[in-house]
Amino acid sequence: MAAVPSILHTVLDATDARACAEFYRRLLGLAYRPGDEPPADGGDDDDDWLVLRDPRTGAGALAVQKVERLAPTTWPDDDIPMQLHLDTTVTTIEELRSATDHALELGGRLLLDRSDDEDEPLFVIADPAGHPLCIFVRDA
Repeated sequence: MAAVPSILHTVLDATDARACAEFYRRLLGLAYRPGDEPPADGGDDDDDWLVLRDPRTGAGALAVQKVERLAPTTWPDDDIPMQLHLDTTVTTIEELRSATDHALELGGRLLLDRSDDEDEPLFVIADPAGHPLCIFVRDA
């Protein structure tokens, strides 16, 4: 029987890896893997590969790798597809609005407001690197 791999973390490409990692760290309450924090002295930032972990479990959540160029999605147009996006959930419409406001304050950009949808209220936000992030109210 073949070994079954497990997912370590999801990796996002970004031309500014630190900005993308900071967006998700602050939005999702994650923590840097030891050694991946921004330099305390303001010196050079080795931000080619940054790992974010869940502080409650220590498990890897996301990693961000620096790339020279990245063509952001043109979603909802089909010219450049999403390729990857994150779905996140909250439990109430109030939390949906609060989480969306927070994402926008952190540098996200609103792509879609479907908050008035009775079946599945959601917002789609682009992170600083252009990756879509869906925030929706999960079924109770």
